[in-house]
Amino acid sequence: MKEINTNEFDNELRSNEIVIVDFFSTECPPCEALAPKLESIEKLVGNEVHIVKIYRQGNRDLAEKLNVKSSPTLLFYKNGEEIAQRLSGGIKRSEIIRTLKLILGKDRLNSLLSGIEPIVTETDVAILGAGPGGLTAGLYLCQAKIDATLIDINLPGGNVSTTHQVSNYPGFIEPQPGYLLSHNMSEQTKKCGTTYKVAVDVTKVNLETKEITIDEFETIKAKKIIIATGTSPNRIGIPGELEFKGQGISYCATCDAKYFADKEVIVIGGGNSAVEEADFISKFASKVFMIHQFDKFQANKQAQEKILSNPKFSFLFEHEPRAFIKDGNRMIVEVQNLKTKDTFKLSGDGVFVFIGLKPNIDLFKNNLELDQWGYIITDEDKRTSIKDVYAVGDVTSKKYRQITTAIADGTIAAISITRELDN
Repeated sequence: MKEINTNEFDNELRSNEIVIVDFFSTECPPCEALAPKLESIEKLVGNEVHIVKIYRQGNRDLAEKLNVKSSPTLLFYKNGEEIAQRLSGGIKRSEIIRTLKLILGKDRLNSLLSGIEPIVTETDVAILGAGPGGLTAGLYLCQAKIDATLIDINLPGGNVSTTHQVSNYPGFIEPQPGYLLSHNMSEQTKKCGTTYKVAVDVTKVNLETKEITIDEFETIKAKKIIIATGTSPNRIGIPGELEFKGQGISYCATCDAKYFADKEVIVIGGGNSAVEEADFISKFASKVFMIHQFDKFQANKQAQEKILSNPKFSFLFEHEPRAFIKDGNRMIVEVQNLKTKDTFKLSGDGVFVFIGLKPNIDLFKNNLELDQWGYIITDEDKRTSIKDVYAVGDVTSKKYRQITTAIADGTIAAISITRELDN
């Protein structure tokens, strides 16, 4: 896999039937995560597919000509023509394989894949999840000279990376952007020497044998495992929710609020995340409707006072959504008054859902002791019910879920493991 520049680009397309072009940037975690995946794919299909890299900052004119707006971005060419949907951001190996299957044909690609030898990687500790808890565990283990591997289906940072501002993290006088705080945590752990395998597909987890399979072809065998998989947003489970996810319905204000400048937005929820994210959305939107099932918010008082005094807000307490409907570019929410049982329709340009979180444990929940809400039970050293398996952060059974408590969990687990391995 070689790097080319603008002057060599046209010649590469003429000289090779099928070409994958990787536009990358420096200081770009998704670019760094993509590089080893491309290298592994090149070993499989290198005789039929030519893979080249182009430094985006150094070839700005070409990037602009091709309308490349983010790093990394993969472009797929056949006989000089772009022939497949582009991939960008946290690109997974499985996404590239799916695209190549369309280009090469299913039979030919399967034939190439059948010749691959499974990879087995050994490590002292496998950390499943790269949020604050997992990153902290990786940092402490690395500084204790223990080989640790961080594995995540997304890029490092967890939910913090999509949080607008973090104002209660010790050591910072001014609020910190969530993406920057998580980036700095990740860079610190990476610089220490922790191995990263991120933006991967975790296809199998065996907690008993301490084996984690990623991208279907690499198995990571560990002496101990730390589960730090965090939580995901709850879904309401009403008609239209799945159909219009990403097409009018969002679960991330940091990601999408900027697209609703001077527009009307509907927010569903009334806890801390709903109120705080609604406040952020109001910086862009002209009007924010909030639908909440109870007669008052459950968020902290300071956050409540801020939105209750904001003239952009209208509140529907003791109401619940019953369906989502798309009407052109507008979203319609069918709302029910819980007191009168009457229903009516509320129209907006977009909907944000913040109704709590659920633990990410689907791959291994049947093997662990869980509390009544499905969170992992641990002891004071963060051990789970399975020997040599630990759990930290929001995925665990605990009273408070904060960045600082996740970091504390990661610290405790790492120190506990260090002492055990040293003995």
